[in-house]
Amino acid sequence: MSTLIERLDAIERRHDEITVRFSEPAVLGDPAEYQRRARLLAELRPVVEEYQRYKRLLGELEDARALLRETIDPEMQALAGAELTSLTARREELEAALQLLLLPKDPADDRNTILEIRAGAGGEEAGLFAAELLRMYARYAEQQRWKVEMVSLSSTGIGGVKEAILTVEGRGAYSRLKYESGVHRVQRVPATEASGRIHTSTVTVAVLPEAEEVDIQVSPNDLRIDVYRSTGPGGQSVNTTDSAVRITHLPTGLVVTCQDEKSQLKNKAKALKVLRARLYDAELRRQKEAIDRDRRSQVGTGDRAEKIRTYNFPQNRVTDHRIGLTLHNLSGILEGDLRDLIQALAAHDQAERLKALP
Repeated sequence: MSTLIERLDAIERRHDEITVRFSEPAVLGDPAEYQRRARLLAELRPVVEEYQRYKRLLGELEDARALLRETIDPEMQALAGAELTSLTARREELEAALQLLLLPKDPADDRNTILEIRAGAGGEEAGLFAAELLRMYARYAEQQRWKVEMVSLSSTGIGGVKEAILTVEGRGAYSRLKYESGVHRVQRVPATEASGRIHTSTVTVAVLPEAEEVDIQVSPNDLRIDVYRSTGPGGQSVNTTDSAVRITHLPTGLVVTCQDEKSQLKNKAKALKVLRARLYDAELRRQKEAIDRDRRSQVGTGDRAEKIRTYNFPQNRVTDHRIGLTLHNLSGILEGDLRDLIQALAAHDQAERLKALP
């Protein structure tokens, strides 16, 4: 506990120091420095406020103990004892909350998100389920008041999706959606199945934090940019200008296409955004593996080779295999009600990281 108090004291001192210097002319005259300090204060303030509540509670605890020691009246002793029990329980709650606040924050949590959905094994049925997952995430984003914008969409002829890439912009988008990376499996009887047999198909979901230009410097010399006419299902041209853009990152071989906009410049900007996000994600993966190769087994690492969730239609059941959680609310989840799933995954992630604290 002494280590926790020492860390909290240091954070409080840092918060007070930044607050005092916030109005200095050198800070006010430098917009970048002002923004940096404002972000720091926003990060430190919740911890400091909770720590101040904790210190007030420690004072109340000491008062209750003193009253219990000094009073000889049985009724007052009973009241003081009850108060002490209540305050002790509250202290444990605050200590747990402070431990969570001190967990290292994922620097990407506040970023916007690139969401990629691809049909996997299962043919047309996989494409149809990919379309349902695309709708599910769009509905969830709508509930969170996030902005969703399509970057690229490749459809099948029967209403399915081969590949969909979209951006999700909004506070906390990546911090919640990052748990969705992985292989999603569906078990159901396809509409085209005459014998009533249950089929199993898969869809891959990738969630990438959007990279800023300062994170990933992409040299124009490393890019090959091709333009062509946008096409719809079946290959028919959907406009008469070469507005679609294909960008190839020559050092890595990564290819990104965008044809959603009628403007070639807008398509190029969207494609570059996706490319930077993929390069940023690849760099983060290399760093994480170098630091701790065992971390792949933890929730939220984005290991796309693992089956993370099964959607079982006959039993109206959704099971997340990472935490063993089963919910009998498949229809609601496909309508975007992901709150229980994401909250459970976030809580599990926090518990695992708390275990790893020294």
